[in-house]
Amino acid sequence: MKVGTVKEIKKNENRVGLTPSNVKDYVANGHEVFVQAGAGLGSYLTDEEYVAAGATILPTAADVWGTADMIVKVKEPLADEYDLMREGQIIYTYLHLAADRPLTEALMAKKTKAVAYETIYDKNGGLPLLKPMSEVAGKLSVQAGARALEKIMGGRGVLLGGVPGVSKGKVVIIGGGVVGTSAMKIALGMGADVTILDRSFDRLTYLDDIYASQGLKTLYSTAYNIEESIKDADLVIGAVLIPGAAAPKLVKREHLKML
Repeated sequence: MKVGTVKEIKKNENRVGLTPSNVKDYVANGHEVFVQAGAGLGSYLTDEEYVAAGATILPTAADVWGTADMIVKVKEPLADEYDLMREGQIIYTYLHLAADRPLTEALMAKKTKAVAYETIYDKNGGLPLLKPMSEVAGKLSVQAGARALEKIMGGRGVLLGGVPGVSKGKVVIIGGGVVGTSAMKIALGMGADVTILDRSFDRLTYLDDIYASQGLKTLYSTAYNIEESIKDADLVIGAVLIPGAAAPKLVKREHLKML
């Protein structure tokens, strides 16, 4: 098979679909790999590293799309890439089609074989390809939220960990899955006052057993509990996943006025 990867064109996306390590594995198994020139620079991976691993460097994204039987990406194709897709070609990437009708229709029109990372389950019902990205998202959410709370960034000047004599920042996390748990760990580690809401009693019991000693509070997720929790929150993190569907809008505009 001819496998290709291209430079991501989504704003602020610096990841790349294949690393030189991936290339070496594909080549070792008899495949050809084609990489757009400069595709890995955002991740500090040079063309020379790809060549050393066995890849062929092509000058443009169109060259790679036109050559490869399978395109491996990080993010979904954008409108500028729709015309590059072709019938029978495999596209392997995060797609999140529930929230993207134009891409769904483009894939159908092109008769492209699209495989979405976020829909691949393991034998235990888990989402092994989505999990690491969810962990990144959860951890970054607290980091970004803490930054946004700084006065210089237009926030209220709240320090999540507080200092002696000053209240800790209050973090409310809606959803106790991979994203929510990752966010919770960072927020607790920073010394924040953390409340997590979920609709699974088993999940809440687990989180309470492990993290209550670190100050975690757990609540069953209802509209009332969400509203009451965020009234005095400094940072609210939405971390709910419904596989194959768009994320529910549990925090509404009128809720944000309470913050």
